[in-house]
Amino acid sequence: MDTSLDEIQCLQEEEAMANPRLVLITFDVDGTLIRSIGDKANHLHKRAFAHAFLEVFGISGNCDVLPCHGKTDQMIILDSLEYYGIPRPRVQAKMKEVMVSMVNYFRENRRDIGKGLELLPGVRNLLETLSSHPDVVFGLVTGNLVEIGWMKMEGLGVRHLFTRPNFGGFGSDHWNRGELVNLAARRASKSFPGGFKLRAHVGDTPADVRAAHFGQALAIGVCTGVFSNNDLESSGRECRAIPPFPTIVFPNLANNNNFLCAVGLCAFKQNQTQICPNF
Repeated sequence: MDTSLDEIQCLQEEEAMANPRLVLITFDVDGTLIRSIGDKANHLHKRAFAHAFLEVFGISGNCDVLPCHGKTDQMIILDSLEYYGIPRPRVQAKMKEVMVSMVNYFRENRRDIGKGLELLPGVRNLLETLSSHPDVVFGLVTGNLVEIGWMKMEGLGVRHLFTRPNFGGFGSDHWNRGELVNLAARRASKSFPGGFKLRAHVGDTPADVRAAHFGQALAIGVCTGVFSNNDLESSGRECRAIPPFPTIVFPNLANNNNFLCAVGLCAFKQNQTQICPNF
């Protein structure tokens, strides 16, 4: 008896689930893919915070009053406005208004995205390599609000390289980065239901390393922000994920082959791939 197309598709999906081939990678944005430069460092994003604080709460202030490294935008909003005297419950009640105000301001002034921002060395080349790799899907896990994160990627000329449909976990989804790693994986699974043989998250802060472990993913730290190799490695050792997940730290994202090997894939001629023997 002939096998129907539905039966064939079902068998193919079952085989894919049993033998997943895809690697899922998520990237942090600020300090990992891009860096702030000059006296207008991350200028538009900071102005968006200030605009929203003024529009929603009448507060003339900015997000630089407290350290922001590794925080999601929601956490920055909470902490900054509390610093200016606004109780957290009141901020939480108006969080959506603040985020909408930020996104609207950012979109209206998107011509300024490139001011005070640039891609880090090696990033464009790595994204181009991953984009052409048949066994990789990749998106963002960032504290940026979703629209702001993607507008930064578009403004710096690399959004088209990310897997389509675009997916990720963002500061507009949750204040906790660990939840964002899991959320990005669930969203990716809707487009790639066969499952993933490996999940990895790449970031420049201890918060990224902890988030990767929380989300049961390989943590890849990069020393392209303000944190050292030891900062990133020690945050990985402090994690209590079960089962334990490793932490790998690179100085930057300039070496494509090292990165591919870290996620279990090594590049060879004729687009062949194999599991990296040293991983």
